[in-house]
Amino acid sequence: MKFTFYGHSCFGIETNGKKFLFDPFISGNELAVGIVDVEKIEADYIFVSHGHGDHVADLISIAKRTDAMVIGAYEVVSWAEKNGVKNLRHMNFGPAVLEFGKFHFLPAAHSSSLPDGTYGGNPGGFLFHDTEQKFYYSGDTCLTMDMQLIPMYAKLDFAILPIGGNFTMDAADALIAADFIKCDKIIGIHFDTFGYIKIDHEAVKEKFRTAGKELILPEIGASIEL
Repeated sequence: MKFTFYGHSCFGIETNGKKFLFDPFISGNELAVGIVDVEKIEADYIFVSHGHGDHVADLISIAKRTDAMVIGAYEVVSWAEKNGVKNLRHMNFGPAVLEFGKFHFLPAAHSSSLPDGTYGGNPGGFLFHDTEQKFYYSGDTCLTMDMQLIPMYAKLDFAILPIGGNFTMDAADALIAADFIKCDKIIGIHFDTFGYIKIDHEAVKEKFRTAGKELILPEIGASIEL
């Protein structure tokens, strides 16, 4: 199972011969310029946690080029449809089954509006049951008690959590979240892109090591075998 980091909250996962892409924001990320070529990113499915520009900036162009299925909240997917995307799966919170297996769209505590200012519905995250490894992507969120439900659905192999603070959890809250979801391998995202969310990489890694957990902070453009 391969994880590729495209910066901020955008990443790809290759599993069981399928390519998943999450929250495509590359062209507007100064840290990704010259490292990631958005035109070369491939996807079979694009999962969108919410409608903010730093999560959907490249959604339309990638979806049209790849014909990937766009999956997310009803309002976000409807916005993609209005912008010419044809392969769609509108959702609200709950489980669903697609070709690759079962997954859940689960609540996040954040906000959601689209680049044109329209309502983006409820923000969320995704839990995958039938991939090579079970994993959870929280989307942009603060720490919530609802995360304690995750182990009732699946025993996770890893999780992807925001750690930059200000707009989402910081590393300290993500460490509590790791306990809530009963997962010791965390991939950190949503850090360093803006001034408000810059972090001390070694300090946050040590915080997780001290707690007996692994925090992976991927380099933009890098791939990791999980």
